[in-house]
Amino acid sequence: MRLSPNELRSRAAALRQRLASCDLCPHACGVDRARGEPGRCGAGASARVASFGPHFGEESVLVGRGGSGTVFFSGCNLGCVFCQNWEISQRREGTDLTDAELAAIFFGIARSGCANLNLVTPTHQASAIVAALALAVDGGFDLPIVWNCGGYEAADVLRLLDGIVDVYMPDLKFADDAIAERLCGAADYVDAARSAVREMHRQVGDLTIDEDGIARRGLLVRHLVLPEGLAGTQDVARFLADEVSRDTFVNVMDQYRPCHRALEHHAIARPTTRSEHASAKRMARDLGLHRFAE
Repeated sequence: MRLSPNELRSRAAALRQRLASCDLCPHACGVDRARGEPGRCGAGASARVASFGPHFGEESVLVGRGGSGTVFFSGCNLGCVFCQNWEISQRREGTDLTDAELAAIFFGIARSGCANLNLVTPTHQASAIVAALALAVDGGFDLPIVWNCGGYEAADVLRLLDGIVDVYMPDLKFADDAIAERLCGAADYVDAARSAVREMHRQVGDLTIDEDGIARRGLLVRHLVLPEGLAGTQDVARFLADEVSRDTFVNVMDQYRPCHRALEHHAIARPTTRSEHASAKRMARDLGLHRFAE
């Protein structure tokens, strides 16, 4: 952590002010979350957590010997019809926590020997997270921070995280706004996500990995291959190679399966095939990307 507890408290206050007419994500709902009014994400003022603890299913550069210390936040600023964690993201299963209770979770993760603190779906909870980090850092917390998000971020909010986040891990889900609107309810997803990724890379650069094979700082992009090419892999890869860095560390994921309401949409009502994934990864390589998660 490169910021003092006092600076973290200042950043948390700036983020919390934005809750009164919420614009923590590009939806900019304008609702008064400070008084408990829920935004499109379903969240009010307090952090809500579904689960937490060491996780060994993340990318190998995040796991190490002790696992990645994941904290799964309830709610989401996207409404993906194929979400695999829809009980958490859409139904908002979980428990409301105070800043002190959230900080205690962070300490518990550090004590368990995890390689990092992996904040899953954190965007809409940024103010509570930074407030809890201020308390944790005051007590000696020093794990690297992973911002594990859906990519639909506001660049000016990300600037308030500069010096806090060590590893940004956004999804780049789509390259077509019409598809994004239909499948995740964000009609401006492409521009918002690309602006966010540029800002993330400005802050932390390309992913650096230590002698033990653990990511310490930088950008790691996830891209989930969808059936029928709906994720726009070629355009996503071209953007990363041409406008971010050809050294961007990318996970071209092959784990899509129809979940939640995916069966309501014919084109995504089946899993992806091996050939679709192989083709997507080949596109990324042909466009100059060469650092891939295994």
